[in-house]
Amino acid sequence: MATDEEIARFGAVLGELHRLLRRRTVARAAREPLPEAQVELLLLVRAAPGLSGKEVARRLGTAPNTVSTLVRDLTDAGMLARERDPADRRVVRLHVTEAARRRMADYEVHRAALLTESLGELDPAARAAVLAAAPHLDALLTALRDRP
Repeated sequence: MATDEEIARFGAVLGELHRLLRRRTVARAAREPLPEAQVELLLLVRAAPGLSGKEVARRLGTAPNTVSTLVRDLTDAGMLARERDPADRRVVRLHVTEAARRRMADYEVHRAALLTESLGELDPAARAAVLAAAPHLDALLTALRDRP
């Protein structure tokens, strides 16, 4: 079993990797970054189109009024569309717009290029180990998602 120190270092490295990758990718894309909460909402709605604001709040573990603000801001920016549910007109269903899809795809191209370049700087054994960890990190992600 891993020591407390190893687990703390692992968590710190994951956090810093995420933050640095995001900052560098945004810089390469030469655009203003979206707030992390907006990105999370867009990724969730892209993966599950038609979610309601209430469902988004539950899945993100945030307050409904926070989601309402995020939805309003993303709608105003042209990245999120709201549609009334035909079965229950009180419910609004969320969908990412084509503009959001293009922006997300552009970001992913820049992120992939940055990762490819950075992985290329590692020695072959380290690069192989990092890439081989992806399925295990996916399993860890699933375990974290399944926790309350």
